[in-house]
Amino acid sequence: MRGRSDENQKKRLVTWVVVLVTICFVLYMCSQNHGSPAVEYGSKSLRKFGSSYWGGDEDADDSSTKSIEYVDDGNILKSIPVCDERHTELIPCLDKNYMFQSRLKLDLSVMEHYERHCPPPERRFNCLIPPPPGYKIPIKWPKSRDEVWKANIPHTHLATEKSDQNWMVVKGEKISFPGGGTHFHYGADKYIYSLARMLRFPHNKINNRGKVRTVLDVGCGVASFGGYLLSSDVLTMSLAPNDVHQNQIQFALERGIPAYLGVLGTKRLPYPSRSFEFSHCSRCRIDWLQRNGILLLELDRVLRPGGYFAYSSPEAYAQDEEDLRIWKQMSAFVEKMCWKIAAKQDQTVIWVKPLTNDCYMERPPGTEPPLCRSNDDADAFWGVPMEACITPYSEQMHRTRGSGLVPWPARLTTPPPRLAEIGYSKRMFEKDMELWQQRVGHYWSLLSSKIKPNTLRNIMDMKTHIGSFAAALKNKDVWVMNLVSENGPNTLKIIYDRGLIGALHNWCEAFSTYPRTYDLLHAWTVFSDIEKKGCSAEDLLIEMDRILRPQGFIIVRDKPPVVELIKKYLPALHWEEVATADSNRELEQYEDDIIFIIQKKMWYTSESFSDSE
Repeated sequence: MRGRSDENQKKRLVTWVVVLVTICFVLYMCSQNHGSPAVEYGSKSLRKFGSSYWGGDEDADDSSTKSIEYVDDGNILKSIPVCDERHTELIPCLDKNYMFQSRLKLDLSVMEHYERHCPPPERRFNCLIPPPPGYKIPIKWPKSRDEVWKANIPHTHLATEKSDQNWMVVKGEKISFPGGGTHFHYGADKYIYSLARMLRFPHNKINNRGKVRTVLDVGCGVASFGGYLLSSDVLTMSLAPNDVHQNQIQFALERGIPAYLGVLGTKRLPYPSRSFEFSHCSRCRIDWLQRNGILLLELDRVLRPGGYFAYSSPEAYAQDEEDLRIWKQMSAFVEKMCWKIAAKQDQTVIWVKPLTNDCYMERPPGTEPPLCRSNDDADAFWGVPMEACITPYSEQMHRTRGSGLVPWPARLTTPPPRLAEIGYSKRMFEKDMELWQQRVGHYWSLLSSKIKPNTLRNIMDMKTHIGSFAAALKNKDVWVMNLVSENGPNTLKIIYDRGLIGALHNWCEAFSTYPRTYDLLHAWTVFSDIEKKGCSAEDLLIEMDRILRPQGFIIVRDKPPVVELIKKYLPALHWEEVATADSNRELEQYEDDIIFIIQKKMWYTSESFSDSE
């Protein structure tokens, strides 16, 4: 009995020793990892930081999401935390958790909860957004128009919810897009053809011999309408909010189709007056008559003289009493706006705007909606409330009976009439084109070892002037989101007049897009600009990382101190230098800007890596 008891004691002793050794080993590994980078590459597990953020528990300590580590000399940034994987699709200025936690008093009836509400600096999400489990490099354009990897946007509810409308279909590891929509179940291409035929455009081509170039698609779904317009040389700003169909804009951008997260709510759209030749709403679920027709009047503001509004909805053919009531009210309202029916067939009506101010001047006194005040700036639209009034044309547009723009593609390189409004001459316009043609040629020579013809698709010019960077890419199979500073010269109207698209933005805030949506970011003196505003370069770098796809590129063109600062962040951001050059090869010999090209590495968390194998 004693021998058996001693044997049991020895076994218990050995067990406790093993447990203590295991605990010591775990504690040692934790202490080692505490000083290691936030992520490691290859098959190793990646550490996660920041399981809470401003949308999590109110009382949680979120300091882990804001901590950064430096090497001993305090200069090179060693690590930036990796965000919790629940936040792989975070859009900081459209984050519902932030709005809820901040107890913002928003009027849901006018869509205020879908407008931008940005967190203050102390509540920003200072960590790197990880890719979702199983993430793959996106399918290349043009194949991407019709299919994407399911793992990249693992949301298939729209395929079920819209199964009878052919929005999207799940096929194994991919999601395919047959080209359907709520109104055009049998394909956007056939629908577009029918619109051109209704308007009797030559050869039933929607571009009307280059006269229709820029289109606004409101409530765009997964943007198949805009995707199929591209083959007609028509560029569409596909617009939708982050609503119950949450990932529709994410799908659009993953497909390589121009798109923007926005809503017709209380603020003006981030576009200048007279930007679009054509606007479209296909069962977009918008109450156009609310608030004295203010949403129709905002649409009127951004439409050019002679511009069209195609409206496909049951109200257009009035099958029941309610539809008939809405149709009568809407028809009476747009008639007072001087719109006329250009064509009407089945469930679609197309209205056209007047070419001059004559109709506005002939309306009886006191007619609603009124004309906007003479001191109202129709091109002030960053955070500006909508106005329930009609924006009359400028004297120049009234005299020329239209916008005076030449057809596409000559429009891209022809000085537009509104150029004089920003103090530019024809010679200055031509010199700017020549300059950026040379600059872009230099960029592509530096990128040549890294890119193929189909490597890039979605490009963002973070600080454009009059669109010449994008114009220099006209022979590339890419599209460019041109962003103009909200407090700089109002040049965005020139960009639209050239047949390009863009928006206003302030880089002290996050941009309205999903993570991993752009292949290349062009940052021309963007960092110097935000330094003047007193904003954080570190916040901007983290935001750029959020926007950029894995293996995507950044072209920084800025002063030498800016480039040196960014280099200190490369290890922490998991970016690598591709090339550095000065501007001596370019036209302006006096310029001291440095060109710094970076590529974002592909990295995974431990969970997403195991799913990607």
